[in-house]
Amino acid sequence: MRNLIFILLVFTALTQTLAQSNDADFSFIFMTDIHYQTKRGANEAFQIAIDSANQTNADFVLTGGDLVYDVLRGNFKKSEELFIGYKEAVKGFNMPVYHCIGNHELFAIYEESPEDSTHPDYKYGMFERHLGKTYYSFDHKGWHFIVLNSIDVVGKKYIGMVHKEQLDWLRQDLAKVDKKTPIAIAMHIPLVSTYREIYPKKPITEVPNNIWIYNRKEVLDAFKDHNLKLALQGHMHWIEDLNIQDRTRFITGGSIAGRPSWRRVDDRGDGIYYNEEGFMLINVKGEEIDWEYIDIGWEARATK
Repeated sequence: MRNLIFILLVFTALTQTLAQSNDADFSFIFMTDIHYQTKRGANEAFQIAIDSANQTNADFVLTGGDLVYDVLRGNFKKSEELFIGYKEAVKGFNMPVYHCIGNHELFAIYEESPEDSTHPDYKYGMFERHLGKTYYSFDHKGWHFIVLNSIDVVGKKYIGMVHKEQLDWLRQDLAKVDKKTPIAIAMHIPLVSTYREIYPKKPITEVPNNIWIYNRKEVLDAFKDHNLKLALQGHMHWIEDLNIQDRTRFITGGSIAGRPSWRRVDDRGDGIYYNEEGFMLINVKGEEIDWEYIDIGWEARATK
């Protein structure tokens, strides 16, 4: 009898442990470079992406920037309509959506903009007014997620940069996180990418400031004593999965808009492979990660 009771207790404990483990497993969607607009059928394609996402078992959507296309050149009325249209569209998700800023959300930074730096929505202002903070963190099922703003402005141009105020905030945020806690970060401009090595425009002698984050060493150094498992990136409109020293996965998540934006074709005659329009379904089991790229089945209506 005692042996039977012991076996039952062990079985119950194992069952509870397995159940707790399964409860901790989750999936989420990484959806980047949406380029929402009302031209080229983009708003229709985004609705298809939303419908596809809603058919998954994902807990939430995490975006990778370039949500609208675009407000860099200003024009308040047009820019306002893009943000309002995007906000209305994302109401169609049946799960929470966490927004990340991309270069196309920087309002009126280009020389040709009719608005300038005196406008209250300049640079990050329009994004913040519509979608909230450009960097923040949240926790989900034992993981700590950090959304970063990877863009700054120098001389009427955007660059990949995590500014000092944000770096100070990041260090303070990480100081509150147990060093064993798995961490995922999301940003628009990549920390690490091989795109320019695979498709070089010219010999690379330094990091292009609008392709990679200029001060990426400072950013990565902030995580040196923490368990950074996953870095999710956008901007490049291609799929990439780099495992650096079997410690951190750097995943560039394709794009909803395709490449070039809403004008993708299989072969443009330039030797570059263009991934289908789609998004990533990220599956998390404990600290293990796998992903599936979901093609939304869209074919571009324009090529120029």
